[in-house]
Amino acid sequence: MPRIAYVDGRYVPLRQAAIHIEDRGYQFADGVYEVCAVVNGVILDMDAHLDRLDRSLHELRIRQPLERTALRVVMRETLRRNRIRHGIIYIQVTRGVARRDHPFPAASHPVVVMTARSVDFSRIIERAALGVPVITVPDQRWARRDIKSISLLPNVLAKQTAYEKGAYEAWLVDDDGHVTEGSSTNAWIVPTEGVLVTRPLGPDILAGVTRAGLVEVARKVGMRVEERTFTVTEAKKSREAFLSSTTNFAMPVVSVDGEPIGTGKPGSATRALLKGYWQRIMDETGVTASDIPGLAKL
Repeated sequence: MPRIAYVDGRYVPLRQAAIHIEDRGYQFADGVYEVCAVVNGVILDMDAHLDRLDRSLHELRIRQPLERTALRVVMRETLRRNRIRHGIIYIQVTRGVARRDHPFPAASHPVVVMTARSVDFSRIIERAALGVPVITVPDQRWARRDIKSISLLPNVLAKQTAYEKGAYEAWLVDDDGHVTEGSSTNAWIVPTEGVLVTRPLGPDILAGVTRAGLVEVARKVGMRVEERTFTVTEAKKSREAFLSSTTNFAMPVVSVDGEPIGTGKPGSATRALLKGYWQRIMDETGVTASDIPGLAKL
């Protein structure tokens, strides 16, 4: 079945989807985006994602392209037309089309683009059973990482470096030697039993929706969450480490820069968090362990 995209008010075949050459997203990366996971046809944490989209638009002074009710309708219709049961939906909003000039155009309308695709979550669960390696690289991004901007070139370069070195992710490190976050994930460590550490919210990191969900799950199962900075050295000495994102949920990190974390295998705290997070998803969506291979083994 051909994929369908929503582009500026129209549903079109993905191969025919296009924007104007003078769209400011194309010329200046003047736009924002969101990625939402979809399980059993349900968009996870939809309100939290749309709240963050609203905030990003506000910070860049891009006006709302659609009322939230209409945006929800378009999201669900995009999923329906693509017959997505388990997957992701991508939403992008740019300032719109205008003659190329750095200042904001006096008149333009925001352009909304949406795409959706299937994701095999069983493969992610299989990967989590083994854990993943990460490397560290200098954080070279701009100072407003709390805005989910489409300007992602430093993230792309970091991720490419990770792939070239056989790692799953790159953790970005500030000038003081502290981990900020991953190129497309939030970073966590477990320095002692029952204690999770992740960098506090602020302009240095993106306020991950999954991050917030994991904080909720952790507290529910009796773990303490410390929102503070941590160094690469502290990470390497920790009992466990993991990363989080919309599709990874809680992914165990088993090595940093080639040095094993703890036993070099996924730890009990991360496994408990992942199990608790999937229980949260099952409660929200009605999906069962038998629907996704590997889920029953968590």
